[in-house]
Amino acid sequence: MRFANPSSTTSIRAKAVTLAQMQALISGLQKRFPSGQFTLENTEFTTATLVQALQSLVDAIVAVNTAQATAKAAVATLGVTAAKVGPIAMALKRTLLSMFGTATTALVLFGLEPRKAPAPRTGLQNATAAAKAAATRLARGTVTPASPPAQLATATPTAPLSGTAGR
Repeated sequence: MRFANPSSTTSIRAKAVTLAQMQALISGLQKRFPSGQFTLENTEFTTATLVQALQSLVDAIVAVNTAQATAKAAVATLGVTAAKVGPIAMALKRTLLSMFGTATTALVLFGLEPRKAPAPRTGLQNATAAAKAAATRLARGTVTPASPPAQLATATPTAPLSGTAGR
């Protein structure tokens, strides 16, 4: 019988295997050697002290399983609560930023900072934007910003399906 290393039991399966092994050892010691004496790693043990040591490991594994189940439930509760309250908190933040604008002293009271002004665009960014706009107009066939694209101007309306007019 090979035992799982109790100090590295992180998976549910490994903990379950270790738990079953320890419980089987406890049961076997109590049935087969109710008043036995053992020398393990140069230390004398009685059946009672071995059972006590093994039971402490069983108790620790059960405590970890309980704590992990509680943590899992707490994380699920957090997710549900965050889904409910998150949008409300974001709306409140937007409202406060809108109300107080750049009034840093008022915003600090709420733990907020004023919105940063966008950095001015560089000449290269302006040139790139103009080139993209020109390429888009060329692709759509738009001559001026006010004229409709050629694709929309040439579209012809379709006749309604027979029997559906007037419904």
